[in-house]
Amino acid sequence: MYGSLVDALPGVLSWMNLAAVVIGVIAGICVGALPGLSATMAISVLIPFTFGMDPLVALGMMAGIYNGAMYGGSIPAILLRIPGTPAAVATSFDGYPMAQQGKGGYALQVAVVSSAIGGVASALVLMLLAPPLARVTLLFGPAEIFWVAVFGMSAIVFLLGGDILKGLISACFGVFVSLVGADTITGYDRYTFGHLELLDGINIVVLLVGLYALPPAIALLEEERELDTRNAGRLNTVSIWKAIPSMLKYWKTWLRSSVIGVFIGILPGAGGSMAAFLSYNEAKRHSRHPERWGQGEPEGVAAAETSNNADTASALIPALTLGIPGTAVAAVMLGGLLIHGLQPGPMLFRDNPDIVFGFMWQFLFAAVLLVALGGSLATNSFAQVLKLPRPLLGAIIIALVFVGVYSINGRMFDVYLMLGFGMIGYFMDKLKFPLPPVVLGLILGGFAEQNLRLALRIGGGDAMALAASNTSKIIILLTLGVILMPVISRLLQRRKGR
Repeated sequence: MYGSLVDALPGVLSWMNLAAVVIGVIAGICVGALPGLSATMAISVLIPFTFGMDPLVALGMMAGIYNGAMYGGSIPAILLRIPGTPAAVATSFDGYPMAQQGKGGYALQVAVVSSAIGGVASALVLMLLAPPLARVTLLFGPAEIFWVAVFGMSAIVFLLGGDILKGLISACFGVFVSLVGADTITGYDRYTFGHLELLDGINIVVLLVGLYALPPAIALLEEERELDTRNAGRLNTVSIWKAIPSMLKYWKTWLRSSVIGVFIGILPGAGGSMAAFLSYNEAKRHSRHPERWGQGEPEGVAAAETSNNADTASALIPALTLGIPGTAVAAVMLGGLLIHGLQPGPMLFRDNPDIVFGFMWQFLFAAVLLVALGGSLATNSFAQVLKLPRPLLGAIIIALVFVGVYSINGRMFDVYLMLGFGMIGYFMDKLKFPLPPVVLGLILGGFAEQNLRLALRIGGGDAMALAASNTSKIIILLTLGVILMPVISRLLQRRKGR
């Protein structure tokens, strides 16, 4: 299977694919540099515009945006102590004190080099682990795939943290949305309410754009406070190539944080924020001078930025092999794969090896390009993005999503639907309901239903056929473990309290 990885390389090296990755990285850094915007929102806005594109060009842009945004989030975190993305919170602990000491330029250079190292490590792990895992999952039948889908939804609901009830409600909403449209077996309409536009179900892009792009854009319109951007013009950096030798002493931190970031990325429901905090704490624990941390220690920036980028490609390992996204961004990227006719899961590697392996190469290129595109001159330029008026930015994003969603099928019904999901997403955000379970419910709900019915038909209607194989039993036990984990955790905490 690794032969397919090598075979995919020439196709990725075409100028269009490389240009897509470059544009994606630049756009990602700009988006990440703007507090309130995220890679999830940027990819959601991009997806409708990729319909007519070659799948590799579209996926190259997504890979570039994902990597670029994870580094871009460090720019406001360091200069303003306002993380551009949730994963950049730990970066601000030492990055902002460095900026106050006049070392903001060096902090950003440490961030970009560390981000590139984490991204490269993550892409290499994706290349090495995904193919053998995909080969194993090819042995899965409908019953095993059904349980994998149930495991994926359980993991995102129960491991996401926060209120489990709200997570369950979000997941159920997503599953309900997946039921809309004509039944694939009987042909009966389900929840279409007489609208012919709903016969094919709800387009996942419409839901993604509504849930992830509209709420942050509305939040930007609501903001009255202007950011203090005085630090944006005070970088005074030297060439990044001259600065790199002084960073080589952080190699142990880069290695440790890469391992942590990759491991957290593979876990469904975890994410870059958790990876960054864990890496920061571990690096501080191993430091000879822990008293300096929080007061402008560059190693703290290196630890946080390495791990939150090491989480990017590795989060796609369960997404590409099993159809279970590890993060919200991975869930949105699954939507991107679906609209290009690529069904994430075991069959993806067999049916579309050139695209899936090309996608992995693009992740690697995007990580390497971060150093060149996020160098001293570029970092100075991207820092100026912070000066854009926030309401203007919100209005531009809303205009883009309107045009993008209308261009999918050329009908206003999709725009109204997107507005409806946007309002739902806005209030869910205000009421602290998690959004990833909705997307998971939509993607995995239909997947689970289809395989459940297929497995029951094969088993002659006997429900025990669902747990006949050892693989099914193992996945059922894992699912029960995930569901019971919060209860076990509470019991252990109570025992400690005594």
